[in-house]
Amino acid sequence: METPGPLKNIRIVEFEGLGPVPFCGMVLAGMGAQIVRVARPNAGPPRPETGDAVVLRGRPTVIADLKNAQDRAKILALIAGADVVLEGLRPGVMERLGLGPEICLGANQLLVYGRMTGWGQTGPLSARAGHDINYISLTGALHAIGKAGAPPSIPLNLIGDYGGGAMFLVAGVLAALLEAKMSGRGQVVDAAMTDGAVTLMSLFHSMMGGGAWRDEREANLLDGGAPFYRCYECADGLHVAVGPLEPQFFAALVRVTGIEFAVEQQNNRALWPGLAARLEAVFAAKTRDEWAAIFAAEDACVTPVLSIAEAPSHAHNAARETFFARDGIIQAAPAPRFSRSGEVRPGEASKMMSIEDAIEGWKR
Repeated sequence: METPGPLKNIRIVEFEGLGPVPFCGMVLAGMGAQIVRVARPNAGPPRPETGDAVVLRGRPTVIADLKNAQDRAKILALIAGADVVLEGLRPGVMERLGLGPEICLGANQLLVYGRMTGWGQTGPLSARAGHDINYISLTGALHAIGKAGAPPSIPLNLIGDYGGGAMFLVAGVLAALLEAKMSGRGQVVDAAMTDGAVTLMSLFHSMMGGGAWRDEREANLLDGGAPFYRCYECADGLHVAVGPLEPQFFAALVRVTGIEFAVEQQNNRALWPGLAARLEAVFAAKTRDEWAAIFAAEDACVTPVLSIAEAPSHAHNAARETFFARDGIIQAAPAPRFSRSGEVRPGEASKMMSIEDAIEGWKR
């Protein structure tokens, strides 16, 4: 079960779940961690349409009925040889199953017990159901995204599930692993999507506190309010992303597009509507790919907006091998990259394994 990567000696038990926990497992597996997923008896095979074929890649699955004392004892034996547990059930569920932090840390005092929820382990909403859209709605993040005068735009499930959830769980688990090596004691990591999403909003808290951010959509520097930080439609109905925030890049935008505008007036909000109208007209005169070719040699922060299907074939992504194909599915290569630890190319999703084989594999 050994793989390359900086986490090749880290063993993780990941309990079946939705959203951020499997994504966290995917990221850690991409760093070389040895992960065994624990799934319920009725778990089906990974399916591309649910995301499983990619998100569950790189780690085998064992089937266990956690309400069965014999299966539960086997999983506890697996945890006793692990460094990390990942679980994303509602608060109290793992305790009721007999595999909560107290029991698991009793079997393995160095264990890092990573818990992922939307609302956190405590608080008045901790036992309530929810999804990404609900979690970020209470953080200010959802309110800030979208067109003025329209409902907020839904940023896929990137802010709650993945950015505010999975990636904070990754960071918390790695920090707790480092601390355990120094203290000789494990601990529980309580990662809540609401906490993480609020942290992601820190820049905007600062700007609003300093009077530089209006608490409304499409009225600010980074939310589409600024004409030099938004997307424009081209002649073919496709779009370019325009983002020259700094004056030297904005000057290049003005020069290449040929619009009449005093560069030193870039941040004069009174002139923004007129500037936006000029840029709309200019970009509408050529296709997206024509503009991409024009700006290819310019440091003006103008790029084509590519679709999911188009992105893998872009020259930059291809040169860095940012994507790879497995079983006919184009997907992201593991990130970030490490200079010395070796490259991890994750295997197929959720190959089945017996609990006994998983325990024996960790003994070798």
